[in-house]
Amino acid sequence: MIDPAQIVSQPAPGRTCGTCTLCCKVYDVPAVESVTGEWCRHARSGRGCAIHAERPVHCRAFHCLWMTEGWLGPEWKPERAKMVLSLDPVTRFLQVQVDPGQAGAWRREPYYGQLKRWAAASLQRQRHVLVFVNRQATVVLPDRDVPLGEFVPGDRLVSRERVTPAGIILEVEKVRAAA
Repeated sequence: MIDPAQIVSQPAPGRTCGTCTLCCKVYDVPAVESVTGEWCRHARSGRGCAIHAERPVHCRAFHCLWMTEGWLGPEWKPERAKMVLSLDPVTRFLQVQVDPGQAGAWRREPYYGQLKRWAAASLQRQRHVLVFVNRQATVVLPDRDVPLGEFVPGDRLVSRERVTPAGIILEVEKVRAAA
């Protein structure tokens, strides 16, 4: 997996993090000893990052999709949606990091319906929508959701079409990283 600090994105006009700090809870940030599922010790509820001016390059370079994509409505701002959207720079899979304190947020509307539409639109390009609650991953497919269990750096998602009497279905599975 590519280090997010290697990818620099720019906010869309008029977008700022403001009081949103959800990325400070849903990602590992070793530079500040922050682990997935726990608030970074520098996050200040309703105020942002206490070390914003000196934050690590990993944090400085990251912007969620709500920040970079002006077409995403206000309902997708992470502090409201309770999830952070990003694109994996290698696979281009849509990754949805859900606040573990609101683990079912991705299944609420309007989010779930939109995730399903994105899943359908992504299949032509052999891309997927992956939802993470901490390190537990689920692939959202147009017709069903497939739990993968723990998904860690180096793990891969493999998909293939299978012909059945009911038509073609997509099978997905996790392939573990080599030990």
